[in-house]
Amino acid sequence: MSSVHRTRRSMLLAALGSLATTSGLPALASDMGRHLPRVKLALAASQSLYHLPLTVAEHMGFFRQKGIQVEWLPQESGAQALQSVLNGQAEVMAGAYEHLFGLHQKGLPYQSFVQMSRTPQVCLGGSTRTGKSWQSMTDIRGARLGVSALDSTTHWMACQWLRRNGMSQEEVVFVEVGSSAGVTEALRSGSIDALCNPDPIMHWLEQKNEIRLLCETRTLTGTRKVMGGAVPGASLMAHADLLQRHPDRVQALTDGLVLALKWLPTAGLTDILKTVPSSHWSWDRAAYLGAFEKLRESYAVDGLVRSAEVIRAWQVHAHLRPPASRARVLPERTFTNAFVQAANTAQRLRGRATG
Repeated sequence: MSSVHRTRRSMLLAALGSLATTSGLPALASDMGRHLPRVKLALAASQSLYHLPLTVAEHMGFFRQKGIQVEWLPQESGAQALQSVLNGQAEVMAGAYEHLFGLHQKGLPYQSFVQMSRTPQVCLGGSTRTGKSWQSMTDIRGARLGVSALDSTTHWMACQWLRRNGMSQEEVVFVEVGSSAGVTEALRSGSIDALCNPDPIMHWLEQKNEIRLLCETRTLTGTRKVMGGAVPGASLMAHADLLQRHPDRVQALTDGLVLALKWLPTAGLTDILKTVPSSHWSWDRAAYLGAFEKLRESYAVDGLVRSAEVIRAWQVHAHLRPPASRARVLPERTFTNAFVQAANTAQRLRGRATG
């Protein structure tokens, strides 16, 4: 290779590294020539705060540091993300823990192997365009209620709020609106009267006075009101066979995510802006950061799934399932903490060695 070609190649690599750093994308240059194992991961609302720990792990380089490369498969709803795993397009899903209950009822041995949040992280509110005063949840009777999709966490939480307020699912009309641009369009066009979705979109609509909030599970307090206590929220889950066949890949994915979970409690707002790609918050930086502050306590602190919280979630969720299928679910079989325990142990040992 001539000196001119070497110089041009060096300039190109430098430019790629600079572009990756300034745009918030993973550093491409550092991975050139490396063939890291890949994991295909499906998720909905990929730019929402629901998946912030994954965003942090990716853009701070924690996954690459642990020897794994994630291939992202964004979907419009958790139900669609789950379907992409079931049909073989993805190997791992990031989504609501309750999906595992439905999978086990069908005899499919999927397990959560790391927990990202300890609340469902969704809110429900009524549109201010309808002219209703929206004083309480009972005002939602007869409303067209937007959810990301049926059999997604937004749908399940809406059903639970209805149940807690003495109403049945049949007293509203559920409308699938996804979790991206279609949400605000549906609200502003009047095709829905109320909405259940994750943040930052709900916080933004609330700040713009387009939604009057009726219920929330952003906080532990709000979650206790509707669920009776903390419950597993967003989790990474996969078929038990994959966990056994590719433990190294699962461990690397877990290690990177646990690093992100331990970084988040200490992160300032400036740290968030430096880490999260601007495409996630450029539409309204203040609203994004405001929503993050409301959600901060909801993120898992160590990635462990706690049996008591799983049982609580199942006891609530079972009321939304046909009675005949409830006996098929053994809550303790829906998760494993083996990978998270190994990640936490390794971090403690490294801390002692460097201390």
